[in-house]
Amino acid sequence: MSDLPVVLLLGRTGQVGSEVERLLAGRAALVAPDETVLDLRDEAALRAAVRKAVPAAIVNAAGYTAVDRAESEPDVAHAVNAVAPGVLAEEATRLGALFVHYSTDYVFDGAKGAPYLEDDVPAPLGEYGRSKLEGERRVLAAGGRDVVLRTSWMYGPRGQNFLLTMLRLFEERDEVRVVDDQVGAPTTAGYLAEATLRVVEAQPPLSACGLYHLTAGGVTSWYGFAARILELDRRPSKKCARVVPIRTSDYPTAARRPAWSVLDCRRFTERFGFVQRPWEELLAETMAEVLGQG
Repeated sequence: MSDLPVVLLLGRTGQVGSEVERLLAGRAALVAPDETVLDLRDEAALRAAVRKAVPAAIVNAAGYTAVDRAESEPDVAHAVNAVAPGVLAEEATRLGALFVHYSTDYVFDGAKGAPYLEDDVPAPLGEYGRSKLEGERRVLAAGGRDVVLRTSWMYGPRGQNFLLTMLRLFEERDEVRVVDDQVGAPTTAGYLAEATLRVVEAQPPLSACGLYHLTAGGVTSWYGFAARILELDRRPSKKCARVVPIRTSDYPTAARRPAWSVLDCRRFTERFGFVQRPWEELLAETMAEVLGQG
């Protein structure tokens, strides 16, 4: 029988979940049900999964992330992003297990113009942000050993994300237009998974749990992010010659986004001794992996 701690991982096929699964392999006895087997909208099934696994920690990397579609599917977003995390947190509290959950910079309206602290008052602009904020509140209300990590502009080598979209467009178009008046910190799924591993291995006491911000270091716009991707893209198949900055008003979407969503991450880095790495460095590593240059 394994002496490794049991970790229940939700969302194993997603960007963050797949990286968490990779890092925890050999460090924990992973129980990672597939989303096709465990429906996050089925409260009874969620409770049963936790009670069957009896984990030392639960990592909830599952979520509804379709920001624009959430405007027309608020009930689904609420069920997955708010109700399900609350149920999982309640079960974790009952077991005395650690619960790690992820949230988003989109809980803010972007009006501050300076890095947001954990104690700043949220004001989400859309249904996605509202559902994630309600999830935070339900998790923290459970009163257990809960760690909520707010992050931003998540991407990685797999799934659907800004990096992979840009790489595809660079093969299809001579130029790509990207908004330049939304500012944040691009953060890789692998970086967030490394932070998750740090938390799980630390098994923090109740006094060290709560809400934390965690993103890559530095600040850029979506245009700046795209321009850096283009600069690093050395593929012969690349067609794009330039990225053109545009305003948000030139690219209307169903959901409003915060113009400024930079998060102050000092609370997490100081509490867990975790180094905040520059977004440019993480991008270079991820592109090397994606393009087979690593």
